[in-house]
Amino acid sequence: MDPLPFRDPGLPVEGRVTDLLGRLTDEEKVALLHQHQPAVPRLGLAAFHTGMEAVHGVAWLGPATVFPQAVGLASSWDTDLVRRVGEAVGVEARGFHHRDPVAHGLNVWAPVVNPLRDPRWGRNEEGYSEDPTLTAAMGTAYATGLRGDHPRYLRTAPTVKHFLGYNNEDDRCATSSDLRPRVLHEYELPCFRGPVEAGAAVAVMPSYNLVNGRPAHLSPLIGQELRRWAPNGLAVVSDAYAPSNVAGLQAYLSTHAEAHAAMLDAGVDSFTDQDADPSLTVESVTTAIKDGLLDPSAVDRAVGNVLALRFRLGEFDPADDNPYAAITSDVIGTHGELALEAARKAVVLLRNDSALPLARGARLAVIGTHADALFEDWYSGTLPYQVTVRRGLEEFASSVTYAEGVDRIALRAADGRYLGVRGGVVGLGERALFDRFDWGGGVWTLRDVGSRRYLGVAEDGSLVATATAPGGWHVRELFEPRLTDAGVVLRNKVHGTDTVPFGIERVVDGVAAAAEVAARADTVVLVLGNDPHVNGRETEDRATLRLPSLDLVRAVREANPNTVLVLVSGYPYSLDGEEEHLPAVVWTAHGGQEQGRAVAEALFGAFCPSGRLTQTWYRSDDDLPDIFDYDIIRAGGTYLYFTGEPLFPFGHGLSYTTFEYSDLAWADGVATVSVTNTGAVAGAEVVQLYSSALDSRVRQPVRKLQSFERVFLAPGETAVVGLPTDRLWHWDVTTRRRVVEAGRYELCAGSSSRDVRSRLVVDVPGERIAPRSGVLPALDFDDCDGVRLVDDEVVFTGEGAWISFHHVVPGPRSAPPPGTRISFDGTSLVLTARTAGVRVKEVR
Repeated sequence: MDPLPFRDPGLPVEGRVTDLLGRLTDEEKVALLHQHQPAVPRLGLAAFHTGMEAVHGVAWLGPATVFPQAVGLASSWDTDLVRRVGEAVGVEARGFHHRDPVAHGLNVWAPVVNPLRDPRWGRNEEGYSEDPTLTAAMGTAYATGLRGDHPRYLRTAPTVKHFLGYNNEDDRCATSSDLRPRVLHEYELPCFRGPVEAGAAVAVMPSYNLVNGRPAHLSPLIGQELRRWAPNGLAVVSDAYAPSNVAGLQAYLSTHAEAHAAMLDAGVDSFTDQDADPSLTVESVTTAIKDGLLDPSAVDRAVGNVLALRFRLGEFDPADDNPYAAITSDVIGTHGELALEAARKAVVLLRNDSALPLARGARLAVIGTHADALFEDWYSGTLPYQVTVRRGLEEFASSVTYAEGVDRIALRAADGRYLGVRGGVVGLGERALFDRFDWGGGVWTLRDVGSRRYLGVAEDGSLVATATAPGGWHVRELFEPRLTDAGVVLRNKVHGTDTVPFGIERVVDGVAAAAEVAARADTVVLVLGNDPHVNGRETEDRATLRLPSLDLVRAVREANPNTVLVLVSGYPYSLDGEEEHLPAVVWTAHGGQEQGRAVAEALFGAFCPSGRLTQTWYRSDDDLPDIFDYDIIRAGGTYLYFTGEPLFPFGHGLSYTTFEYSDLAWADGVATVSVTNTGAVAGAEVVQLYSSALDSRVRQPVRKLQSFERVFLAPGETAVVGLPTDRLWHWDVTTRRRVVEAGRYELCAGSSSRDVRSRLVVDVPGERIAPRSGVLPALDFDDCDGVRLVDDEVVFTGEGAWISFHHVVPGPRSAPPPGTRISFDGTSLVLTARTAGVRVKEVR
């Protein structure tokens, strides 16, 4: 018997989708709009669901290979490595799918390609870089590894997220990101365009926030840009619970039926909402069709886009045709060597005053909260094994002494009884001792010394001590100490319940104990950082860049000046000048199971560190714009527009060898430069090429990354590196396209955005843009103050708020928009509000 056409592997995917859609009932199609697609037994369709978390390894499904966080992977500046990591994660995802094909789907929700505009963003660890070129390169590499290279079948179906303008967690579902055209086209869209246009990403997830006053799930850019780029089609899957927000928290539309119709018309194909319960989705879409709000063809299009992914994953084909179908669960957790390579390349040497590498056989003191612990994050898999820094250093040192550097306390109630722990049960009675971790921002975690379990609260608010580490969506192990007349009350940050007042008895002074251990060692390795579940994570932005353990840093380096500070975090810190008193500072992101071995090898020179920062490290919070200000051009955000002195600049990273640059030249859109290893050891250099537009009519970046290449050189070896200059363009608002202006451009090759080794000024025969005349769209302003953006209008928030347009032809204009006045300053037109609330679409 001939198979049904949709089961014929010889037919094109489009035809197979059309055939299957024709066999589904209207009710079955609507049901397939939900994340958890039900089985259709009469057609032999199994259940399917979108979504497997895989940002730096397969998450939430148990032990699996855990690679460095995404910001750490990108710090390698090695696209081949990142592609291979993506491939390994895709293979392990297939392994989990083999274990349970229904529960473990193959639509993976990675990579995250939001540019890291503000280092206080709670999800900084999930992204790659503050630079769009580097972000796009890393996102494309990772997605390429996930999807595989077979001409017909996908290893997995990668989903880039979160589209668009998403860099704050506080009020993330209700805040609107203002993106004027230049910021949109120069900074945000390129991050998504790279992996989508390359065909590496086959799906996109919109973000929770609004953009220019419109929910991202209703963005016209889904159709205007995303789908235009996709060579083989694209599925758009919602973020969790976001569909309910459109007519709920955001109140953008009045009913869920209206909201679901609008989302489908905008291009959303799959609704991740209400967990596994499809009722709201089904009822809303059904009502929308019945009430004439939605044409059923929109349902066909949406269902067809997700079915196309299922066909490309090989679900309906014989297993023998699909090489990825042969992958079994035996592959899970088998990529330890690659995890070690990635962890090595993620290590960034920030400062080194001849302190590193350490001499083998040294007597070390290893101190700090991260010295003998590895941390998982919300999107981590379960570590299959753990090599901590302490364990790694023991392979090189003659002796290692250890101190965690935290206070050990007892909690005594007013009646004299102590807080005690027995079998996870917490109550007043026998005294328990707790290690107190102060994460800054008034947040503590308390670990019971006897059981090594963390104090937390149960669902009913009662105290328990059962967790091996803080974690979960609701982190119930976080306490905020509040001083009262009767003592210190511990308020649980999640549940909001208060303990009785306690007197705090400090049994061990953690800082003093650490200083004592430090004083007896030849060298101290002080390892500090963040817990990814505390003070900076999904749903919570950081309040400050400041490292919270600076008192410990100061005490340890005063006890022993030979102190190497190792920072382990998913984001940059400011150090209040402490870096000037330390002979060496090293940073790495949370690096997975092999983090400790990689750090130890780097400190002892087993390899030459080659990681580079992918975002600016600022000296203080004062260097940052408001976290809700997305206009990096006007606000001076990121290395592109920041004119201050950073703590460590974008692209920075030191080496144990030295490199000399020479013979920088440019021809046919490609720069070439000779790079020579002039040191005594082999090492990798990340050769970076930046440009500055010297004659531009608009404000352009101080420096902009054009391209980069990582080269490994033996001592004395020279490589000639070719670096394309295909990002000399900017978005011209007058012609509404990318334009390379004619004029002089300075090309700078070097080891970072500030460490320039060779310069060259070139004349580029681009376009000359005429001054503006005629109607001026309000969104196309060059500068502003006191305005917000709503769709294609500018809203003036107060009297005196203004927008300005530069390079405008002087001359008579019609009356200014009501409530505003027009003035000219040379060739600049300024529109100023006379009253608050004025909305302007254009200036005539």
